[in-house]
Amino acid sequence: MKRDYYDVLGVNRNASEDEIKQAYRRLAIQYHPDRNPGNKTAEEKFKEINEAYEVLSDKTKRQQYDRFGTVDNSGVDFSGWSAPGGVRVNVGGFGDVDIGEIFSDFFDVLGGDVRTGTRRRVVKGSDLRHKVELTLKEVAFGSEVPIEIERDEICPDCGGKGYRPGTMPKTCPVCHGRGQVAVTRGFLTMAQTCPHCGGEGKIIDNPCNTCRGKGVVRRPHKFTVRVPAGVSDGSTLKIAGAGNLSAKGMPGDLYLTINVKKDPNFVRQDDDLIYELNLTFYQLVTGTEASVPTLEGKTRVRISPGTPVGTILRLRGQGIQHLNKRGRGDLLIKIGVIIPKNLNERQKLALREFARLTGDIPGQSSDNSGIFKKVFGKQ
Repeated sequence: MKRDYYDVLGVNRNASEDEIKQAYRRLAIQYHPDRNPGNKTAEEKFKEINEAYEVLSDKTKRQQYDRFGTVDNSGVDFSGWSAPGGVRVNVGGFGDVDIGEIFSDFFDVLGGDVRTGTRRRVVKGSDLRHKVELTLKEVAFGSEVPIEIERDEICPDCGGKGYRPGTMPKTCPVCHGRGQVAVTRGFLTMAQTCPHCGGEGKIIDNPCNTCRGKGVVRRPHKFTVRVPAGVSDGSTLKIAGAGNLSAKGMPGDLYLTINVKKDPNFVRQDDDLIYELNLTFYQLVTGTEASVPTLEGKTRVRISPGTPVGTILRLRGQGIQHLNKRGRGDLLIKIGVIIPKNLNERQKLALREFARLTGDIPGQSSDNSGIFKKVFGKQ
């Protein structure tokens, strides 16, 4: 059994025409299938709302419904739906009702591209991607990077209009300049982009010779980008508005990928830097002072006598600047050893005697045993 049409719209039997229309507008937005995809309950509710509104918005049908509790649904006239200048439906005693007005709020909620009147279609320019190669020092402290790309820019001859100077486009004969056409679905009309003019509402018969009607031309573009300190290799920066320009809306964006060159001295580990300092066996045993590079120049570090291979010395605050916050990482100095090669006989004898005296030759003990093992970190 069908529900009472007044209950469907949530109005009383003495409701005015405006009250019925407002109730229908509110419920149609709430239960529209495009807002409730896959929801069968909402779909049935939407059909019920349209059926109730079709009857109660027509004075004759409403009187018949009030008297008999039913009505013949054959009297709706949809001939006005395709009329230029607006999408309207003639509903009995209500006369022409602007469907675009009823559903304008609904389309705003969905964020769709449905337009009324002669408003221009807004099209954002496409995005671009570009790669830039930087040194480790440039990403450590941040840098100003010159960028040169090719992008779409507004045509200088037609100013982005797309048609030849001195000519004018003609109104689209299909949508009559509205940029949209009506599509009928049961008791409802939906607006969609005009397939003939692509939503522009006009047809260009004399396109600009420079841009061929596109409104934009390809041009080289140079500018400077500030790359913040601390960015990582392979990271991408978004430069808003630096992409292709559009004659019909906002420019696109540029996505800049950072590639960091291999550094001859350092390996990056997060915001720390690792430097390998190789010393001779003699230097490790007796201690020394060594020169090491930093991002800001040379510095000297003290190596204590008997420092084992693999020891890591930490110079705090000598690494990479932290991204978007204060402070820097550290410089980690990893101690290695230089192994001599191609020793002559005299050197070998001296080294063997030294090893005997220090207990590094099996079976020959000494008060200072195993110095090689101590230096090379093997106990």
